[in-house]
Amino acid sequence: MAQPITTLSLPMPMRMGNVNCYLLRTEAGYFLIDTGSASARKQLLKELANAGCIPGSLRLVLLTHGDFDHTGNAAFLRSSFGTRLAMHRADSGMGESGDMFENRKKPNAVIRSLIPFFTGFGKSEHFTPDLLLDDGYDLSPHGLDAKVLSLPGHSKGSIGILTAEGDLFCGDLFENTKGPALNSLMDDPEAASVSLAVLRSYKIRFVYPGHGEPFAMEDLAKI
Repeated sequence: MAQPITTLSLPMPMRMGNVNCYLLRTEAGYFLIDTGSASARKQLLKELANAGCIPGSLRLVLLTHGDFDHTGNAAFLRSSFGTRLAMHRADSGMGESGDMFENRKKPNAVIRSLIPFFTGFGKSEHFTPDLLLDDGYDLSPHGLDAKVLSLPGHSKGSIGILTAEGDLFCGDLFENTKGPALNSLMDDPEAASVSLAVLRSYKIRFVYPGHGEPFAMEDLAKI
């Protein structure tokens, strides 16, 4: 049975645009894919409540990668909703240390020191995942008919969530702000190209990106 999908479009700090989080409702409860930045916490809580997701009903938070705009409310949701946090082991250090470059090419020290200030990802937002995910991980025992796909490129531990109906939640592998495309910010473009090639072997109906509107997988044919 298809899971109802609610898109939560949350503002990022410093007018950096919006980030998409996706709330899926199943018979087992709710599943949230990504959490937005800490600065958008009030809006996140309002939208969760409007969708009927209340403390105790959120089964699992699935984090597509470790960036602040996707993990900024993870620790808060665990403590206030009693949920568990799941992400790929290769990005887990980003949440634990608060360093978005923990497994990426490193910018200069000044930029690294300023990022927590500008993003609002302080020590209270740090977290250790409850569940470490790998490629092919089956989410059905948790109540979601979907599996995890390893999609490195934007970060080493970037993942996608592919449902049985063919809906792919891809994090920041793709974006659709000016048309469907690989994300313009890639730590490893070669790995991203391999991830795209791997996805072509799956039956994917729609793609739900971290930034921009959902689109049909066939729209990526020219990439």
